[in-house]
Amino acid sequence: MKWLEHFKTINKHKLQVMKHCFAVGLYWQGIMHDLSKYSWVEFSMGAKYFQGNRSPNDAEREDKGYTSAWLHHKGRNKHHLEYWIDYSVDKTKGIVGMEMPKKYVVEMFCDRVAACKIYNKENYHQGQPLEYYKRGRSGKLLHPNSQALLEKYLEMLADKGEEYTFAYIKNREVKAIRLAGFKKLVEGLKKAVLFLYSIIEE
Repeated sequence: MKWLEHFKTINKHKLQVMKHCFAVGLYWQGIMHDLSKYSWVEFSMGAKYFQGNRSPNDAEREDKGYTSAWLHHKGRNKHHLEYWIDYSVDKTKGIVGMEMPKKYVVEMFCDRVAACKIYNKENYHQGQPLEYYKRGRSGKLLHPNSQALLEKYLEMLADKGEEYTFAYIKNREVKAIRLAGFKKLVEGLKKAVLFLYSIIEE
């Protein structure tokens, strides 16, 4: 039953991404990752075109000329670069990739590593995510800053391994993201207090 195999595959993938996200400190993103894959429009197409050794999106695209599941998915998941495609403010450039918040680049990295593990199984090695990236079209659509960050993580994984790379991202990147978020929260609270104080004073 292809639907059952597809269900097992997306569960394995989601759990693998969750494991990676937890390792780098992105707990909420790990829990919420790819929930739209369980929606009918995505799950039904994934089951129909399931093959086990590659994404069903590729098979649907080859069959229909487009991918209904992917069109639905990319518009609801911020870890995909396609979510961030928009018209440039420079009208001569047309549609371009916007810079992704760092936490979504990290999640995208976790997603790519997990996908390579799921599809390659026992043949997986730490250089595969970088190899797959180089063969793909992502670099043409990514904002230069997001591209540089993703490539940095993929090259680090290939050269220094998973343990080192995850620890680096957690301690150097995610902690900085959290600190920036905390500072933003404090500033918001300060503004709210000052606003309430101004009302009371009146």
